[in-house]
Amino acid sequence: MKYLITGGAGFIGSHLAESLLEQNHEVTVLDDFSTGSHDNIGPLEQHPRFQLVVGDVRDRNGVKELVKNADRVFHLASAVGVKLIIEHPIKTIENILEGASSIFSACARYRKPVLTTSTSEAYGKSSQIPFSEDQDLLIGAPNKKRWAYACSKVMDEFLAFAYWHEQRLPVINVRLFNTVGPRQTGQYGMVIPTLVRQALKQEALTVFGDGQQKRCFCHVKDVCSCLSQLIERPSAFGHLFNIGSNEETSILNLAERIVSLTQSKSTIRFVPYEEVYGQGFDDMQRRVPDLGKIKNELGFQASYDLERILTDVIEHESA
Repeated sequence: MKYLITGGAGFIGSHLAESLLEQNHEVTVLDDFSTGSHDNIGPLEQHPRFQLVVGDVRDRNGVKELVKNADRVFHLASAVGVKLIIEHPIKTIENILEGASSIFSACARYRKPVLTTSTSEAYGKSSQIPFSEDQDLLIGAPNKKRWAYACSKVMDEFLAFAYWHEQRLPVINVRLFNTVGPRQTGQYGMVIPTLVRQALKQEALTVFGDGQQKRCFCHVKDVCSCLSQLIERPSAFGHLFNIGSNEETSILNLAERIVSLTQSKSTIRFVPYEEVYGQGFDDMQRRVPDLGKIKNELGFQASYDLERILTDVIEHESA
């Protein structure tokens, strides 16, 4: 098969490209390197079935040619991380909406199945735990910049389903819950690589708020396995799936485990949200996915527990 991955030089996209190449497929990556890194896909450039195209997913003519020559499309190009979204809300909104429109239009023209990645941020401030795909959303006020990302990704979902209902475009939406693993950057606020690097440098680990907020983390290899299976299942077309783990931990506990696993002498420093993101920042206390739908579709169960995830990241960062 011939796969196109937008945002393929990013953390998840590069792992997905590796996985598909290992399965003997052809892979074309489209990336403008606004947040992706050449280091992620540099080793793949010598592969005979790999092609890198440096370009913008909003370039409709360029996208049409790439989609035309592909069998399947993974649309991963997007803004990443809360920090980037807070600092550049205009760019975030425009890139997400225009990029999705460009991809869906081209895929509809050539009848190419497309899987697009959304986010657990879409559930917003909901306290209905675990989060299921068919529940109502509770998004914060529009003057809170944090919610620009969630709303933009939800609009991508609406647009994808509009193409499914109106033109029968084979499309799948997935909401990812804290995907982590080797090569993830802490540059945009990702918590595990940030804490691991601080611990390895014997620096104080920065925990925002009181550290009691809870999250579930899923290894990127488990995520990529799901993505590559889903896009080959016609029964998944027109559906939304959560992908993640339901092993829940507080951020404070996460920091303590990282200190222990790295045998670091680091202390833990609590940092008020306002110091990092400004006044009025909203955060959610819990974010836990209902994984029943993806389990019914694929028999999915995360194979990496949190300890193995942390060990994998620590080994990568120590190399």
